[in-house]
Amino acid sequence: MAEIDHIVIGARTLEEGAAFVERELGVKMGAGGKHDGAGTHNLLLGLGPDAYLEVIAPDPSQPDPAHPRLFDLDDPATRTMLESGPRLLSWVARISAMDAVMARLGPRGGVVREMHRGDLSWRFAQPPQRQDMDNLIPCLIEWKGERAGKRLHDSHLRLVALEAEHPDVDALRLALRDRGLGEALVVQHGAHPRLIARLAGKDGAEYTLTTG
Repeated sequence: MAEIDHIVIGARTLEEGAAFVERELGVKMGAGGKHDGAGTHNLLLGLGPDAYLEVIAPDPSQPDPAHPRLFDLDDPATRTMLESGPRLLSWVARISAMDAVMARLGPRGGVVREMHRGDLSWRFAQPPQRQDMDNLIPCLIEWKGERAGKRLHDSHLRLVALEAEHPDVDALRLALRDRGLGEALVVQHGAHPRLIARLAGKDGAEYTLTTG
């Protein structure tokens, strides 16, 4: 069984990402930390007990990593896109049996990486570049011990829906079912791939983040 773990906003810097979230959602990001060896760092925002929002950016204090940074942050097209401002990049699905899922997916699942931040640790698999249907197929995360979302201050924002648009809805639905995520996203036809996150505040205010 898999479920939504968090949504990811990419930015050139954490400062730009934090300003974007405050402008778009009206809340301040909480602390995150460094991903040692991965060349990134982040800020986090709790969306209740089961989900959170991550702002991720290249960490200038680290050398270039041995592997490409997550979420295509090193891709020239992504860099160009983020020059115009931070935006929703992707989402991450939480699973409890990474080895079994990866055995079923084979090369389509990507490479499993061991990662940590402080005393948090997890296993992470990103679909191979250009095989993620423009980030509509999520990265997979398996937490080892307590997960990050359990520690976050509640922003009182809630992720109420995650939607995907794609020209080939059948292929997208099949890829999601392969990962046990058939019900996680509302999938509909669209001329261009697009991920849409709909959030709601405690006061009933509604917010939308999108990849395009």
